[in-house]
This record gives sequence, C-alpha cells and structure tokens, in this order.
Amino acid sequence: MATISKLSNPNPVASLSSSFKPRSFSSLKCFVGFPTRPGLSSKLVSSSSLSSINTHPFRGSLVVMCSLADGNGSSVKRTTLHDLYEKEGQSPWYDNLCRPVTDLLPLIASGVRGVTSNPAIFQKAISSSNAYNDQFRELVQSGKDIESAYWELVVKDIQNACKLFEPIYDQTDGGDGYVSVEVSPRLADDTNGTIEAAKYLHKVVDRPNVYIKIPATAPCIPSIKEVIANGISVNVTLIFSLARYEAVIDAYLDGLEASGLSDLSRVTSVASFFVSRVDTLIDKMLEMIGTPEALDLRGKAAVAQAALAYRLYQKKFSGPRWEALVKKGAKKQRLLWASTSVKNPAYPDTLYVAPLIGPDTVSTMPDQALQAFIDHGTVSRTIDANVSEAEGIYSALEKLGIDWGKVGSQLEDEGVESFKKSFDSLLDTLQEKANTLKFVIS
Repeated sequence: MATISKLSNPNPVASLSSSFKPRSFSSLKCFVGFPTRPGLSSKLVSSSSLSSINTHPFRGSLVVMCSLADGNGSSVKRTTLHDLYEKEGQSPWYDNLCRPVTDLLPLIASGVRGVTSNPAIFQKAISSSNAYNDQFRELVQSGKDIESAYWELVVKDIQNACKLFEPIYDQTDGGDGYVSVEVSPRLADDTNGTIEAAKYLHKVVDRPNVYIKIPATAPCIPSIKEVIANGISVNVTLIFSLARYEAVIDAYLDGLEASGLSDLSRVTSVASFFVSRVDTLIDKMLEMIGTPEALDLRGKAAVAQAALAYRLYQKKFSGPRWEALVKKGAKKQRLLWASTSVKNPAYPDTLYVAPLIGPDTVSTMPDQALQAFIDHGTVSRTIDANVSEAEGIYSALEKLGIDWGKVGSQLEDEGVESFKKSFDSLLDTLQEKANTLKFVIS
C-alpha cells in the first residue's frame, strides 16, 4: 500500500472543499438534548436556555442538533467553556471529528476553539457512517488505492473543519482555532518518513490553521525539529512522561532556531500530554502493591505529573534563549491536556479537566468530558495551585517502586500500537467496501 509520503498530489484535494461554505453562526438555532435517567423522557431545549436546563450531573451523551432559523434565532448563551478561555486563558478543544463537519457549529457556539483527531477517531467515523460512501465510491472508481482514498477522505474533513475554525484563528492572530491531523501511525519509528508525511499533509490540506500531529516517539523527536524548521505547525502527541516532554520542548526550540525565519509568529505548536491513561496503568500497579499507602494514591498520579509538566513548561519558556526567539515573534508551545475522559467510573467525571486549568494551555475533550464540564465544571486556575503536593505524590510513587520512565515507555508503545490497529482496521474496512463496490459495478 502507498504511504502518505509517496502519494501523488490528488487533483481533487484542492477543490474538495471549494463548494463548502459554513453558514454563519447567527443563522443557526441549536438544540441540545440531555438524556435523563432511565425511565424519564429526554429534555430537548434550545441553546438560549442552555445555562439553566439541568442543575444535576447527567450521565448520558450530549446530543446536538441544529436547525436553520430565519435569522431571528436566539443566540447561544455563555457556557463554562467561554469562561475557561476568557477568564483563565485555557482553550477548550473537541477531541472528535466526523461528517458532516457542520455538526461542529453548535460546539463552536458553545465555546469550543479547536479540534483534535487521530486514527482511532477516523476509524470510528468512517466505518460507522455512510457519509463517506459517495466520495469513497468516486475515488475507487477513479482507480485510487485504498490508502490513497483514505487520506483524501481525511483531508476533506480536515479542510472543511479548518474553514469553520478559521475565524477564531484570524481573531487570535494565529493563536487558536486549529484542527489537527495525524501522520500515519505506521511511521512512528521512521524519522525521515514522518518528516516527508508531515510536509505532504501540510501541502495538501493547505490551511493556515492545520496542525500536523507527530508522535513523541524517540525516532520522531528529530522529525519534530525538522518539521518546525520548515515552518510547519505541529501538534506533538502521545507524551506520557516529563523526560520525553522536555525533549519535545527542546525539539520545538531547536526547530525555531534552525528555521532561519525572521518572523516566527506563524510557526506554532502544542504538546499533547496524556493524562487519564497514566492513572489507568499506575492504579493497576498500586493495586498490585496493595498497601494502604499505595491504595491511597490511586487516581492521583496523572494530575500530579501534569502539574509538574506545567512547571517545566514555565521554566523552559523563559530566560535568555526563549526571549531571543520572542523577539522574532515566536509563540510558546502550549501544553495540551489529552486523554481527558475518565476511565474509572468511581472518579469524578471532570477529574482530568478541572484540576488542570491554567493560562496558555489547551484541554481537548471528547464528548463525555466536554458535556460534564459544560454541565457542572468549575472555572478557576488550578494547575499550579498545589505544586508541592504534586511533588509529594510523584516522589511517593517513586518510593513505592513506580518507575515513571517505564510507565511512559509502556504507555507510548501501547498508544502507537492502538493507533496502528485502528488505522489497519479502517483500511481493511475500506477494502471490504471497495470490493463490494466493484462487485456491484461489475
């Protein structure tokens, strides 16, 4: 199968989204349904009453429906997401993407300022929806191989989503409003292949507010530097440890310095530091240890490490080296909290959002975390409120035999393999669809 770096430049890509024109937010009337407890009917309300519909935590899925109004539709009221950005400087992003991308409009109106995607998200979106069938059929009939067709499906979604967030990108002078697309997970151990894939995606998406996602594997750290040096904005993903996070920051700084650009203001980056998966693994280790001290530390490791990551961020983006880059317009590589959904139902459903609020950060949330925070999240600066406590937890875990380096390596390996599995599964699904189409055509 073709790799992304070997694909010919698909002629349709430049015009995939040419006919796509997002409707203005003011012309949309949004309805949000909050499924209630079993046995009770769901509530369906317009966005104008969003802030007062539910005073109790809910445990269903957020259902968003939009209907065109006649221009007199009521505007969406402020949510905690607006406060998160305006009061505390944290950008709420949405960790999901599917067709039609216009489903993002009510989320943007409620305060979402960017989107992240990954192979698992596209695997779910494409394999469970008929919305991709027409384009896929055209691609197959034109002779595209399966992987080439996959990337064209993805590029179209990313381009159209970028258009929706471009007003935010413009309003913030390139500080926000990004949509992320990841290079093939098959390239996680391929330095040069990742560089070429990033260049290719940047070229074919051709949007100022696209982030090319590159994993923070050891072979890809040099890739990050090179891609940044080429003036391409990057979302560095799958960061699970402080040591690897520092290497990611250094790659960003090295890339900016090597770029030779006199104006660095349009080369930006986020570092996606994963949270909940850390607790999932360390909690199992603590349960195996089984002492009262160990059991008391369950559910605390991830947030503690994240707080120390923020302290590292503050340290690295200060001082003479950073100030020299600021003079050329450089922007900080923001910390992005990823894997924010709660895996353990015994934990609060905002556990990986509420304690990680701070300026110049991003929190990307899937549906579960997003709906929980909109419904009952509290907005206040928390990320550096208890750094000494975070240090104590981090050290206590080490004393119990938890090796943070090994934890990070295991989670990184698992993350890469998970994305590879999703990627391969989706290509298999598309191959089956293609075979069916060929059978029907013949």
